[in-house]
Amino acid sequence: MELVDILTRTERYLRDKGIDAPRLEAELMLGHVLNMARMRLYLQFDRPMAPAELDALRPLVLRRGNREPLAWILGTVGFHTIDDLAVRPGVLVPRPDSEALVDAALERLELNQAAYIADVGCGSGAIGLAIAMERPEVRVYATDISPEALATTRDNVARLELAQRVAVLEGHLLTPIPDKRPIDWVISNPPYIPAGDIDALMPEVSRHEPRLALDGGKDGLDIYRELIPEARRRARCGVIVEVGIHQAPGVADIMRRAGMTDIFTRKDLAGIDRVVGALTPQDG
Repeated sequence: MELVDILTRTERYLRDKGIDAPRLEAELMLGHVLNMARMRLYLQFDRPMAPAELDALRPLVLRRGNREPLAWILGTVGFHTIDDLAVRPGVLVPRPDSEALVDAALERLELNQAAYIADVGCGSGAIGLAIAMERPEVRVYATDISPEALATTRDNVARLELAQRVAVLEGHLLTPIPDKRPIDWVISNPPYIPAGDIDALMPEVSRHEPRLALDGGKDGLDIYRELIPEARRRARCGVIVEVGIHQAPGVADIMRRAGMTDIFTRKDLAGIDRVVGALTPQDG
């Protein structure tokens, strides 16, 4: 069978399974198997597919048909200025929405000024590593309680050659960072989906992504109630967090009650308040 026939059949199969962009995803999976850029696929439509290539493609297509996240299947995803961030099953796939969190942090980190960042609930490491790539003076503590997440972050630290500036630490919130270590900013994309809403999400999320990285309790704000007061005590500059739809006022109130000041928000590309931040009072 020729390449164009495989693409057409794969596209049809993915469409029947409810995939929103079946042609694009068929091209990405085929390009992954053939180690070929999408443009080259179009230049070789009449190329015959070898049996071994078809055998390599079939399980990937079946996994996607089961609505497993495409990023897990391909093994990497683009995020902010990182073209190939490693991701794997058991670890939340970074979303474009989270780039607003990176941008909000970068706005508050002066160029050529050293700073210590705690990326709490680091997952794949996307947030902290994207900041580190843009600010060579920044040092990052990446913390998580998930072994899969920590392994993925370590993989990305090595891939991006950031081992001298990023420490990957196992533990809850800021606990694994020794008290004597300075923290300027606490940055986090914590679990914030209300527990009762998870099962109604798209299958890629509800059936596959780890609940540990999704479940924010009854109203989605459980982790903020714990993290923000802790960040208030330890962060010399402040805290910046990602939030869900309609959660910005609630998170801002938690920051206010914790005694933080100069609360601000930032919208994502869809115009949704996606980021909330605040400063630590200079007197404490």
